[in-house]
Amino acid sequence: MDKLRIRGGRELQGEVPIAGAKNAALPELCAGLLTDEPVTLLNVPGLQDVTTMLQLLRHMGVKAERDEQGRTCIDAGPLNLREAPYELVKTMRASVLALGPLVARFGEATVSLPGGCGIGSRPVDQHIKGLQAMGAEIVVEHGYILAKLPQGQKRLKGARIATDMVTVTGTENLMMAATLAEGETILENAAQEPEIPDLAELLIKMGAKIEGHGSSRIRIQGVEKLHGAQHQVVADRIEAGTFLCAVAATGGDVFLRHARGDHLDAVIEKLVAAGARVQVQTDGIRVRSHGRLKAQSFRTTEYPGFPTDMQAQFMALNVISEGTSTVTETIFENRLMHVHELARLGAQARIQAGGMVAVIEGVPRLSGATVMATDLRASAGLVIAGLVAEGETVVDRIYHLDRGYDRMEAKLAALGADIERVR
Repeated sequence: MDKLRIRGGRELQGEVPIAGAKNAALPELCAGLLTDEPVTLLNVPGLQDVTTMLQLLRHMGVKAERDEQGRTCIDAGPLNLREAPYELVKTMRASVLALGPLVARFGEATVSLPGGCGIGSRPVDQHIKGLQAMGAEIVVEHGYILAKLPQGQKRLKGARIATDMVTVTGTENLMMAATLAEGETILENAAQEPEIPDLAELLIKMGAKIEGHGSSRIRIQGVEKLHGAQHQVVADRIEAGTFLCAVAATGGDVFLRHARGDHLDAVIEKLVAAGARVQVQTDGIRVRSHGRLKAQSFRTTEYPGFPTDMQAQFMALNVISEGTSTVTETIFENRLMHVHELARLGAQARIQAGGMVAVIEGVPRLSGATVMATDLRASAGLVIAGLVAEGETVVDRIYHLDRGYDRMEAKLAALGADIERVR
């Protein structure tokens, strides 16, 4: 099992390219199921989750290929199997995004329930509720979602759908399904993350009629058929935010090529308050930091609030910043497990409120140790902590990291970090 070995204490300097967003690429790969014509995506990141999604599409009979530059071609014309099996879905919850497109185009789908998740419960009941409102008949049995249209009905029906909670994948699944539905669909309480309007822009290029994407109310006028298109995946705001926190923690001067400052307002606001200098430019973000920063309290919430996917990375900055901070996690119930691993490096933090709040007393230095990644973003937080810790830090179980970061250790090494992958 691969590990990362880090010798901390080096400032980061230079320029780093930010890859395409995982959370945009995965639904956009599934959007290719909506048409029998080729869909080409540019800037698709080289991640384990992307590899898994391509395997799932090929399992269905789809032609799916990605080159080294991130150009990915999807041709669902030869699709001959409308099933997402447990063996593939269990490794990546985003596989459930095949459900809406398959039902919309073919009138049926069999998709495994995703199962458990290390950071907490992520139910798919809102996906099912929305598709049922559009006329699909759905049963859940033997661990699978079985969806089909009623006999004699050729298309889903437009509907007004108000989800009980804000759900990113639920919004994406229902928006894709609605593009081929008969009539108008209105999604209320829709998620507003930047990956949603990016998906909508791809669907519009494919011939969909969508308005309001990026707001809490999305209106979709269904069409009979979608066609092929080419689309560039938006830059990954979480990768960008991770590098922002890394530079703020280690010190240095780095330009994040392609990063979108308008997608990171909440994170940038906290970094500036901490004492980092952040400059949003036309094609990226420049971040500079020198000396010890001031700890910042924050609370995770839905976009445009502070993202839960940046909680662990900013906490790694807080543990070596000056002062006391409180971090409140409101999205996932098990997303503070990295606190115990940070403590192995010398962090002073304690968990309160049933595991949803961490109180952190900043310390002037950390000491290298062996730590274990508990989830994707926790991995990134531990890497940041290792970059500033004295001596050697080994981060174990980095298969989590590979799910969401494209060659993170190579990018950090290019900026001057002493980091290597140990196989």
